[in-house]
This record gives sequence, structure tokens and C-alpha cells, in this order.
Amino acid sequence: IYADPTKRLELYFRPKDPYCHPVCANRFPTSTMLLKVKRRTKKKKQQLDSGEEIQPEVQFEMEIVGTVTTVYKFQGMSDFQYLAMHSGPDGKQTSMYDKVLMLKPEKEEFFNGELPLYIPPPIFSRLDTPVDYFYRPDIQHREGYNNPQVSGENLIGLSRARRSHNAIFVNFDDEEIPTKPLDAAVQTWKKLCTNSVDKKVEEELRKLFEVRPVWSRNAVKANISVHPDKLKLLLPYLAYYMLTGPWRSLWVRFGYDPRKHPEAKIYQVLDFRIRCGMKYGYASNDMPVKAKRSTYNYSLPITVKKPVSHTVSVHDLKQGLGTSGASGTKKSASSMYKLKESVYIFQEGALPPYRQMFYQLCDLNVESLQKIIHRNDGTESECTERDGWCLPKTSDDLRDSMSLMIKQIIRSARPALFSSTTSSEDGKEQLTYESGEDEDDEEEEEEDFKPSDASENEMETEILDYV
Repeated sequence: IYADPTKRLELYFRPKDPYCHPVCANRFPTSTMLLKVKRRTKKKKQQLDSGEEIQPEVQFEMEIVGTVTTVYKFQGMSDFQYLAMHSGPDGKQTSMYDKVLMLKPEKEEFFNGELPLYIPPPIFSRLDTPVDYFYRPDIQHREGYNNPQVSGENLIGLSRARRSHNAIFVNFDDEEIPTKPLDAAVQTWKKLCTNSVDKKVEEELRKLFEVRPVWSRNAVKANISVHPDKLKLLLPYLAYYMLTGPWRSLWVRFGYDPRKHPEAKIYQVLDFRIRCGMKYGYASNDMPVKAKRSTYNYSLPITVKKPVSHTVSVHDLKQGLGTSGASGTKKSASSMYKLKESVYIFQEGALPPYRQMFYQLCDLNVESLQKIIHRNDGTESECTERDGWCLPKTSDDLRDSMSLMIKQIIRSARPALFSSTTSSEDGKEQLTYESGEDEDDEEEEEEDFKPSDASENEMETEILDYV
């Protein structure tokens, strides 16, 4: 525990009981001394003439043994303890530990024996410190008011309601596309767009949509410097969001319908995932590309939570985030929040920054890939939900070619991984297509926001930001 500063020290009141729930101590830095104190008592003989007892002489000796830099303090409350007990008809409690704990190899009779129902709790309290819960007072309605009928939308969920950012979502099957933003989106942006920096960012984003009517959020972040919280309010003001189809997870300029323009083929999205596995010659641990998030990155009671960033207030948004304190930072405001081009552009000879990427076809800067995309130029007849304006299986062909390029990069960087493989060397490697839905993500720890990295998975997190 001491070696890992993110862990909490556990104390079990009953160490041999697997159902014992511990109390946890938090780790604190300190600068104190460890003292060794000796108490010496020198007894004196009683005076016979007076009969009074003389107090013994006490002396203390202190020695500094060392310094203490870390302490653990048990500040939380003890949780409920669940015992493997059974209450009989007469109310007498009997222990069940000898029946539910297998301390040695047992025969079949141990498992087939009759046993009272014992179901331990699946989880204990996640918090061990008291928290004030501010209940709302009962609302006093006027006479004749009736509460509305409860529906599924009004039930309390497991998490808080999402803050609305007034984005318009469009499915591929929708007949009409929006031509202007919601009034609420206009009012929200006009209310917060109060300085020259915000107006400049708005103009820059307008120019981006004039040059290219469809953008991903990461591509926008790589072209203009804008705080993520302000971008959440600016994008719904200038574009709508596609939920399904070949332009899913992308922002489309108001009034532009890519389903009616064959030239919008180059703006379609490609969900690409780097293939890992022994059949490709390297395992997930050998992959020199990190993942976007971790399946193990959950806040457990025995671990210390990461420090959260300061909550953004409306006042901060009005003042223009990132501009007031830009003088004290190394990067200027013009590039403070910009991402690298690699977060949305695929280059030949370079590995993607993450194992799962969402590329627009026009951002695949490889001549062989562009030939695959433009195989049917001038003969596009129908826009389908799976392939858009491209030929069928175009996405599969692109993934196969990109996987070969990445494998060659890894082969040149780590030749030892491929020394024992039996793949053919004639340039014709057989790779099996894996869809984005079937492949399990090999994920590592998610890092905090850095202006040079992309940290969002558009399909999984961006929608939740705007619902």
C-alpha cells in the first residue's frame, strides 16, 4: 500500500472473515519526528520515623529515531458488517461459516448438503464519510392543482440529468434536415459571446464550414483554439449532429444535406481500429499505441480519487476561458487548446495516436487509399446508410489497407515481434476483417486533458455532451 500513493490502507476487524468489510485510511504527507521515549523510575525507601511515603523519582530520556514523511489517518466511518449467520425458529443465531467457506478440498457431500439461504450483499457503501444531502422542500401548489402522471422520463435515474446544450440530432432516415439552430442555442451563445476572442472563434468556425460543410469535433479542435466548454455551445449554433449513417458522429453545416450531394462522399466517416492479436504477429501489450480509456479506471472505495478539474462557471465563460491567464502560460491563446493534426488525419508511415480512430475519408492522406475512395467517381447512383456514396465494402478495403500499413510500421520498429511469425513475405498478407462492433477494445489508462492529445471517442461521449 505504501508503494502505491493511490491506494488506501485497509483495516480488517476480523482478518480471517472474508465477509468483513474494512475501514480505510487516507494517506497524508507530514513532516514530523519519531521519538523514542524511556521513562525511568527510581524508587526510594520509606522514612520510618515519619511514616510518610516519598514519591519515586521519575526521569524521561528522549531520542530522535528518524523523520516521518507519510501518515495514514482513519477518518471514515465503519460500514455495516455482514455475518454468515442463520436465525432459527427460536430466534437463536447459528454460525454458517463452516458450511459456506471451503477451507480444504471437500467431497461431493459438501456441495449437495442442505443449507439455509445465504445471500451476501453484492456491494457495500462506496462512501465512508458523511455527506450532506439537501432535500428540496415540498412545493406548495394552488388549490385544484394535480400532479402530472408519472412516466418513465420522470423517474429518478442512476445519474444526474444531462445539461442540455440545444444541439439538433439528425438520423440518416430523417427526411428533412435543419436549416437554422434552435432559438435556445442562439440565445445561449449570444449571451456568452461577450468578448472579441469569442467573436473571432465564431468567425473562424464559420469559415471552416464554408470551406468544408462536414467536420468532426477533433478536426475542429485541431484547426482553431477554443475551450472545450465553449465549443459545446458554439457547434450547435452553426451545425447539426448526425447520429447514424455514413456521416455519423460528424457536425454538418445547417442547410447542407450530404445525402443529396455525391461530392459529400469524401466527408464520410471511417471507424478504424488497430487490429491486435497473435494472428497479426503482435499482442495488445506490444502495440506502441495507447488506448483512449480504461475499463479498470473506476473509483473504488479502496483507491484515492484523482483530483477533478475546477468547475467552469457562467462567469468564466463570459470572461473568455483561457484568455485571462494566457500571459502566465507557455502557450499563447491562439494555440492553447489546439490538438495535433494526427487526431484526425491519417498519414502514411505514422501510427495513429489511439487504437480506435474516427477518420473522414478526405483526411486519409495516402494516395492508395484515395484511389479506393474515388473508384466510382461520376457514377454514384444511390446513397446507402452503410456505404454512403461509395461502392459496397469500401470501408472494409480501407481498413485492410490501413492495417497492412500499420503492421509494416510496427514490423520495422520492432522486428523481433515478427521473427517467429509464418506470414507470407511476398507482400500479400491475409487479414481478416473485424467490424467495430465485434472487436473488444484493448484499453489503457485515460489521461487528463492535454491540448496535444485527443481524449474523446465521438460515438460514445460526444452525444452525451449535447443530450
